[in-house]
Amino acid sequence: MASPMPHIEAFKLTLPDVVTGHVAGLSVLANSSATILPVHFPGTGESIASLQEDDATQVIAAVNVARERFRSGDWSKCTTTEKQSVFRAAAQAIRNNAHELALQESLCAGLPFAHLASRQIPRAAENFDFFADYIGQLAGETYDQLHDYRTVVTRQPAGVAAIFTPWNACLALSSMQIASCIAFGNSCVLKPSEFAPLAVLQLVRLLESVGLPTGVVNVVNGRGSVTGAALATAAGVDRISLTGRGDTARKVMAAAAAQLTPVHFELEGNSANIIFDDADIDRAIDGALVSAFGNSGQICIAGSRILVQQNIADRFIDAFVARTKNLQVGDPLDNRTEVGPMAFAQHQQKVLNYFALAENTDATLLTGGRAMPELGGGYFVAPTVFKVLDNNSPLCQEEIFGPVVTIQIFNEDEEAWTIANDSPFGLIGYCWTESLHRAQLFQQRLEAGTLWLNTPIARDLRAPFGGFKASGIGRDGPRHAADFFTEEKATIAALGKPPIRRMGVSRQHEDNDDGA
Repeated sequence: MASPMPHIEAFKLTLPDVVTGHVAGLSVLANSSATILPVHFPGTGESIASLQEDDATQVIAAVNVARERFRSGDWSKCTTTEKQSVFRAAAQAIRNNAHELALQESLCAGLPFAHLASRQIPRAAENFDFFADYIGQLAGETYDQLHDYRTVVTRQPAGVAAIFTPWNACLALSSMQIASCIAFGNSCVLKPSEFAPLAVLQLVRLLESVGLPTGVVNVVNGRGSVTGAALATAAGVDRISLTGRGDTARKVMAAAAAQLTPVHFELEGNSANIIFDDADIDRAIDGALVSAFGNSGQICIAGSRILVQQNIADRFIDAFVARTKNLQVGDPLDNRTEVGPMAFAQHQQKVLNYFALAENTDATLLTGGRAMPELGGGYFVAPTVFKVLDNNSPLCQEEIFGPVVTIQIFNEDEEAWTIANDSPFGLIGYCWTESLHRAQLFQQRLEAGTLWLNTPIARDLRAPFGGFKASGIGRDGPRHAADFFTEEKATIAALGKPPIRRMGVSRQHEDNDDGA
């Protein structure tokens, strides 16, 4: 089950002693009084760098730089062709540096290098190519229905955005938010997770190396309670976009309310994966494993609540558990690894706490349920499967965000829809069936923003992405990004000289005018 653990130095990546922010194209000067946070490699627990935390003064300085750059027009008033050129060059630069970017993210977050190199880094490049295409097709609106008038609707960039991105897909998600923000001429200040700062800094440097003016994208680093709080409350921020946890979003939303700043949140999930008795079971097992344990289970779109119909339950559970036991757990830098460590020690402990909690519920442990000290000092958790009888269990109602799956058995179809929707979240839904009727009901009945039918994770960037209920506010996607990151302006122009009601003119004068 375990793969060997080669030492980090074998990969010969030069790491900075101290990671600092990046503002106006420059690394923020080291501050002797700043808080220094350790950055660890989750595969071994080794310290690989230190991170300088930015305080409120440094955050405000970054916002001011973004505001000055926006007002200068160096980017906000660029032509579409100029923006497309930078975006396409950025996409190619990401591809050219894919190995280094994947390695940096794997070292910080512990995500399997092979997964990053084959999926998340190419996705980051695709995000820039996609928005280059989209802004080339974006059209305004013209209305001529109002007689004697023409109404033209145009868009202008909103200004400065504060962008908060998580550690579990740092480059893929950061690139999406950066691209969708600056495609319309905005500037931004980005706060990546303090646990995974390296790849984002490299991405911003790559953007600047291919022509993005410095100061359009700025980076500040630190904990949410310090750096994040300062950014959420900073004057001069026109939009806030956050991908992360619900408790963080509530704090950011409260701060944004004081200044009526629009927010966009993509938050948590604990999504249902429904396997009906007419499903292609072999494909359903493959898909369930990918959706549950991909990204080491640290993914908001995990299908971590498996609902399987009674008459195929034994067959499905036996096969799923056997495959789970066979997953390759180990060093994230090893290309054979399928499940890596948790991203940091506190998160590993959070996942382990659910195992202790499960002992007081009706949950039956089928495999896993433990840490893996035999792999050394890394933050490993064995891929885990519980069989549960009650959907009210914390294992089902809370986002564990690790390689942990619950399996529930249902009888009638209606029971599946009810259990699936019995959740505070509504980000994703999965369904496996060969029945057109069931497929249509799945589309109609599931309370979630994205539904996957007979497939694991797939994403069409043209479609909206976001959640119902506590899974978020707003949607990612080209049209939705345009709505969020721009201000619409309607200009109504007279065609010719339609009559205007005259005010402040005496009646006698009007009568004389009429009789002249």
